[in-house]
Amino acid sequence: MNGNTLQADLVRLFERHDVELEQDEDWLVTDGDFPAVRASWHEGAEGAPGRLDVDVVLSEERHIEESFAGNGSGDAGVRDALKAFERNALYVLLAACWYVTDDRRIQLQSWDLGLRSWDVFVGPLTFSRDDVAAPEGLLSGLQDALRNESLSGELHWIRLFHRRADDGSVVTEALLDNQPWPGGDRLLSQLAWPSTEKGYSARCFVALDIRDY
Repeated sequence: MNGNTLQADLVRLFERHDVELEQDEDWLVTDGDFPAVRASWHEGAEGAPGRLDVDVVLSEERHIEESFAGNGSGDAGVRDALKAFERNALYVLLAACWYVTDDRRIQLQSWDLGLRSWDVFVGPLTFSRDDVAAPEGLLSGLQDALRNESLSGELHWIRLFHRRADDGSVVTEALLDNQPWPGGDRLLSQLAWPSTEKGYSARCFVALDIRDY
């Protein structure tokens, strides 16, 4: 799949959610300005999943980076990765960056952190398998972890990832504003994740912005 076809798919995806984007070279822009979004596809080697990278630029200095695996080659892999993007992150991005909120797809919460009140957009905790239950305490633990951070008065975003391999080994990753986040790593290690014979992975995307009174 070439870049123009991928961008066209991205335009249609956003159009289905009432967001119109215009092409400006490699980017899709909003009324000629930010936020802007771009996607690129990297084919997997020798049957391995490919990778879809999605960048959302908020300003000259700040942008969100997210990646999604896609099973299959060519168009099939891209479609699979776009579905993962839609399921995991799109609705949070629409609410936080384009102010298009679908409360059927995400949780909307209000948190007091420090001296500020925040609108919090919580995407689903999505699992690679349907028979795995979410651990208790994820959101309350996330809120407590963020109380230890000095958050500037602008949009912030969090990605949490947990993978349990078939052999029982565990890999976790927590990112805050694209950067490794030790507080999030501690949170993930403290949760009672399901112990299963067959491995699984889970991810969650969250954004928070200053509440506009």
